[in-house]
Amino acid sequence: MLSGKKILLAITGSIAAYKATFLTRLLIKAGAEVKIILSPSARDFVSPLSLATLSKNPVLWEFFDSEDPEGKWNNHVDLGLWADLMIVAPATANTISKMVYGNCDNLLLAAYLSAKCPVFFAPAMDLDMFKHPSTTENISKLQSFGNFLIPSGTGELASGLHGEGRMAEPDEIFDFIENHLLSNAPLKGKTILINAGPTYEPIDPVRFIGNHSTGKMGVALADVATDLGAKVHLVLGPGSVWPTNAGIEVFHIRTALEMNEKCQSIFKDSDLAILSAAIADYRPENPSDQKIKKDGSGDGLNIQLVENPDILFGLGQQKTEKQLLLGFALETNNGIANAIKKLHKKNCDLIVLNSPSEKGSGFGHDTNEVTLIDKNEKQTKLGLKSKKDIAKEILEYVIENFYN
Repeated sequence: MLSGKKILLAITGSIAAYKATFLTRLLIKAGAEVKIILSPSARDFVSPLSLATLSKNPVLWEFFDSEDPEGKWNNHVDLGLWADLMIVAPATANTISKMVYGNCDNLLLAAYLSAKCPVFFAPAMDLDMFKHPSTTENISKLQSFGNFLIPSGTGELASGLHGEGRMAEPDEIFDFIENHLLSNAPLKGKTILINAGPTYEPIDPVRFIGNHSTGKMGVALADVATDLGAKVHLVLGPGSVWPTNAGIEVFHIRTALEMNEKCQSIFKDSDLAILSAAIADYRPENPSDQKIKKDGSGDGLNIQLVENPDILFGLGQQKTEKQLLLGFALETNNGIANAIKKLHKKNCDLIVLNSPSEKGSGFGHDTNEVTLIDKNEKQTKLGLKSKKDIAKEILEYVIENFYN
């Protein structure tokens, strides 16, 4: 759930700050991008160099970089808007109070007040401070603002006392956030089959019939669907594109026959199938097991082609009432009419029309522009944007129209 997420980790002045190094490592290992802000006193407890090394990003603690001759400004608004989620760990009684009352006297608090994302906070303080009515009231107020409390643990404290107020362990913080994201994920419990990329149909051991597909659109769909809580099986043709989310189960294939076999085996246990791959319509009937040599006659080379199986049509025939089938239609002319024909013929619930003739769309681009067409032939055009944003809008459409 945290793979690909942009996380702003805010560390305040507590002896528990050392645990933030372990938390940073867990977040990075999960595939998150982490930026770190320290309160002014946090540097007394944890090394900015260690945190910068672990996070692979500069660690910030002041509005202006005093060592920069040009006085570089660390923009708290940009930091707050950049983050997909913010974690304040440890959160001292002092910082919690400032968060409640909007006391914006350092970069960390300015970023907090600018954040539009979910904010999680993990209190860390001594027992008497934790139990004081002012602290308990401030924690309640922070929660009432929509922030998420990561409960403190009970154990030995810095004062030598034993009791509540000990910051949650890094793995507990990690699990809390992952479980929170998963519990609110709209595709939780759904299994999704996605195919992507081209197929290569061999002529001989060296040559093949293929196309210019990179698989970027299908891989983006796989990443976003996983972020939304789905269990994703990605059947991926040859190419250099790879999903960023480690939770995706990837099956590598080369030919249309291999893709058909794998999709058929996965589809029966899937809730939704999204077929975005650019599958070769034909393959050589009798590929040579040796490299074909030119004979110098100038007569050319004749290759007998046979049709590959229509994977989308085959899945449409098997589809049950509980399953959804989403197909892609790549059309260079009469796009809407051909896409609608494909929608009905192949028993799809939704078709995505992709027109490679549109500037910035189609194979190889990082952007796309598509039109969604449902069974009632209602059209929804998604303007030119990144393929990841297109993937988000496609899946949001599916959630809103089929799962709500």
